[in-house]
Order: sequence, then structure tokens, then C-alpha cells
Amino acid sequence: MTNKPKSGLLFLWLSAVAFVADLWTKYLVVQTLELYESINVLPIFNLTYVRNYGAAFSFLADHDGWQKYFFIVLAIGISIMLAYFMKKNHANQKLQNSAYALIIGGALANAVDRAYNGYVIDFFDFYWRDWHYPVFNVADIAICVGAALIALDTFKQGKKQEQK
Repeated sequence: MTNKPKSGLLFLWLSAVAFVADLWTKYLVVQTLELYESINVLPIFNLTYVRNYGAAFSFLADHDGWQKYFFIVLAIGISIMLAYFMKKNHANQKLQNSAYALIIGGALANAVDRAYNGYVIDFFDFYWRDWHYPVFNVADIAICVGAALIALDTFKQGKKQEQK
């Protein structure tokens, strides 16, 4: 009997952590703050409760509502595709599997938020003087960290190829 190598699906626990952390923090924000209320935490950072009807940077937020379904289907489709990649990966491909898992967790958390509320709850507000970075949430952080890990993994793979 041969042992089948473990797949990257072992990393789905990271998706669950990102998913739960995002929805839990959104729940806390809604329970604690009024819409558009802002609490100054640092000279460059507020907790500010806003609703995003679009995607990143409020992309497509000013449309008739079709974008809600588009972004939900997109999140589910990307998550299925990344889970398939994880299934094909070996468990020792830690960077890539972690990246995919974080993106899945973040994408599905925002999709649940969008399906339940019709919008995504955002609350991290970084700024400098009059300039504000678009407000974001834990799911957005998971997605961005996942994307950065993909870039790092690609860079590392390129270095390995050069050394051969």
C-alpha cells in the first residue's frame, strides 16, 4: 500500500480562520458603531463604519444592484478554482496553499456579507492629513496578503529556476 501525498486542501483551516475573523469583526463593528461613526485610534487610523456596495475602492458601487450578484458569483467561482488548485498541490507547497486559502476565506466572507446585507461592511480607515486610503476590512487584508504570498512564491520559484 502506498501513501498518497497530502494535498494543499489541508490549508483550508486558514480559510476558516480568515472567514470567521472577518465576520466576527464586522459583527462587532455593527454592534458597537453607528453607520459612519468614527473612533480615532491613532493619529493616522480610525475605526469607521461604512458600507461598500461595490468592490475594491467602491468599484461599481453606483450601479443598480446587479454588481452584488456579479461579485458573489465571482467570489464563489474564484474560490472553487483556488480550492481545485489546492487539491492538485502538495501540502509542502506552503506559500502557495496559504495564499489560496487566505484569498478563499476573504472572498467568501465578503460574499456572505454581500449576500446577507447587500453590501460589505468596512471599518479600517487609514489616513494622512486630508488623504484617506479606502476603508477596508479583515477579508480585504486576507485577500491582499494572499495575493502578496502568490507574488512571493512566484518570485521564489523564479529564483529556483535561475539556480538550475
